[in-house]
Amino acid sequence: MAPGTVLPQPDGRGDLVRPRSLWTQAQYTDLPGWSQDRVSESWPALWQSCQRPGPGWATVCAEVRELGVEWGRQVTDDFVRQWLEGHLRPWRLNTLDGQTTGLLTGYFEPLLDARRKPDARFQYPLYRAPADLGVRKPHYTRAELDTLPAARASVAGREVVYLADPLDALLIQVQGSGRVRMQDELTAQGQPRTVRLAFAGHNDQPYQSVARWLVDQGAFSLDQASWPAIRSWATQNPQRVPEMLRANPRMVFFREEVLIDPQIGPVGAQGVPLLPGRSVAVDREAVPLGTPMWLDTTVPQPWSPTPPTPQSLQRLVVAQDTGGAIIGGVRADYFWGWGDEALAQAGRTKQPLSAWVLWPR
Repeated sequence: MAPGTVLPQPDGRGDLVRPRSLWTQAQYTDLPGWSQDRVSESWPALWQSCQRPGPGWATVCAEVRELGVEWGRQVTDDFVRQWLEGHLRPWRLNTLDGQTTGLLTGYFEPLLDARRKPDARFQYPLYRAPADLGVRKPHYTRAELDTLPAARASVAGREVVYLADPLDALLIQVQGSGRVRMQDELTAQGQPRTVRLAFAGHNDQPYQSVARWLVDQGAFSLDQASWPAIRSWATQNPQRVPEMLRANPRMVFFREEVLIDPQIGPVGAQGVPLLPGRSVAVDREAVPLGTPMWLDTTVPQPWSPTPPTPQSLQRLVVAQDTGGAIIGGVRADYFWGWGDEALAQAGRTKQPLSAWVLWPR
């Protein structure tokens, strides 16, 4: 069995153990807000995951597939809730040392303008994977790809598109995928053609947050860290932007995909499309992909010296993706969707998290 697909194992006390998490027995009455969520909205995400069921899910997923992707919309939330309670059992998610509170961050799918060929404005390339990516491990760092002749030669001719802002290039790499409007490729209606850039690998270098680097530089506090704050600093310090970018040695590579339906999200690590507000990225050593999860957290708010009272965010999601920075037992990255509002919410999301997993009985 491949790493990351191993079933949770009993520990002799009735709890279940994963390589990076401990699952303790729970009841549905333990899940804050369980009776209030519109759980039918999560059914399409569960149905998608059941197209690629993992170990332990064959029987449940056979019934999910038989009910169909629209079943959740055809019945009441209470009926879906009863179905879930009858088929799945809740387990509290803990770290291996018993911590029950972790971190929720957010991500989204950027929508950016791009060109196939560079010009005076569009000068910052995104690359296909180098031919020697699987041979040279780790591959060149971001700084080396900018400066070393041998490193630059490894990506020469592998440009997919060019962007107008180096921070946009970083943004789409951090998110792992994105949509680009090709300014030099028009549709029959005269509009820029939109394509999706999907994750195609990275250089096997460690991910370092540029927001954390800027906090360490004294640019702003951790509570104030956001994409608008990063962009504001870059505008005020253009000569230091290359230094900031090179603080993150990881470089992500892409492949182009046709965007058949703009209402369908990018494909996550499980190999199924992500659903805004109902898909999360996890550490697969803590939660197997395809597992429904109950999140108990708060809605992110813009930074303020006098923040408002937190609003609860309690909902059913499905673990369908992974991320280089998503490591640990009580850890998730919430997929907000695409567009400007998703960008704003993803950048603000740094919330305390409690979580439960729902596993076949």
